[in-house]
Amino acid sequence: MKLPSKLRSRLGLGLLGVMLIAALAYVVMRSGPLAPTRATVTQATVGSLSPSLFGIGTVEARRAYLIGPTAAGRVSRVFVDVGDAVKAGQLLAEMNPVDLDERAAALEASIARGGSAIVAAQAQRRDAQARSELAATTAQRYVQLGAQKFMSAGAVEAKQQEQLSAQAAVAAADANLAATRQDVQRLTAERAGLKQQRDNVLLLAPTDGVVISRDAEAGSTVVAGQAVLRLIEPSSLWVRVRLDQGRSAGLIEGLPARIMLRSNPDASLAGRVARVEATSDSITEERVALVSMDTLPSGLTTGELAEVTLTLPPTQASVLLPNPALQRQADRVGVWRIEDGKPRFAPVRIGLNSLDGMVQVLEGLEAGDEVVVYSEKALTDNSRVKVVETLTGRSP
Repeated sequence: MKLPSKLRSRLGLGLLGVMLIAALAYVVMRSGPLAPTRATVTQATVGSLSPSLFGIGTVEARRAYLIGPTAAGRVSRVFVDVGDAVKAGQLLAEMNPVDLDERAAALEASIARGGSAIVAAQAQRRDAQARSELAATTAQRYVQLGAQKFMSAGAVEAKQQEQLSAQAAVAAADANLAATRQDVQRLTAERAGLKQQRDNVLLLAPTDGVVISRDAEAGSTVVAGQAVLRLIEPSSLWVRVRLDQGRSAGLIEGLPARIMLRSNPDASLAGRVARVEATSDSITEERVALVSMDTLPSGLTTGELAEVTLTLPPTQASVLLPNPALQRQADRVGVWRIEDGKPRFAPVRIGLNSLDGMVQVLEGLEAGDEVVVYSEKALTDNSRVKVVETLTGRSP
């Protein structure tokens, strides 16, 4: 039986519509929003980790000196320039002494005058001492004569009074001599203080070093504590390196280091962590370590950038995962573990990291568990996952 043409057309259109709907459903289920999320997974393995820390640092001097005056004044002369090597005690610059030399000459004259005053006071004391001894002898004789009734009582008392006056004169001469000596001591102390002020005018090198900055020229006026020159000890150069706080577990003093300077990236220098700063940078979330070099290369300059790799002791055998597998949900760190073909978020506690991208998992995961390393979309517990690649080994 032959169907009418109109019915055949309707059946053809209906069949075409069903085919289009089926094709659309296939596309939606395979690559649309309802399609499973394509993911790359890996299996957690057990092994020992050789953790390392990496950071960028700058070369600095452990000991640097700011050479400047202790009082405000004008720079008279500067004897060295930037890059000059200096020895301890070498004269680097000189400040204008103003009236220090004249004041020193005045003090010298005052001390000389004080010496003359001491000589005069000593002479006065000897004279008073002689008068006192004479008065004592005379008074004693008058007392004996008075006892024999050859002298009146008034005459005896007069001589005794002369003796007392002579003794008082001796005491006054002693006091005058002591005061004169104290004046000379005061003037001598003032001269010593003035000499220290005069010595402070001379800016000397506190140690062997290299001049790295010349901050004032002759004729410039500087205040107390302002630097005229800056000096460093070349033997004290080290690297101030910054390390991410989140990856700095195990950072301690004494860790061996490998240093690559920007000026010579092909050469690796051996070093060691000399100090770990007690204060971290809360803005950049970094910790600071000071790394010393076993051998200082020639031509090393401050401010040069350096790449520093710190080597930590190998860990005990534990579960290892590639670092990209770690995810953060709210305030928890974990991984998406594949269970019965579906992802389940498993919180974990992590340990140290290595520079090859592996991380130590201390709790929350077992060896052999399949974990998502990469997915096209963010995963949820209701997501459908299609594994398109399985990583092996320790490659992230």
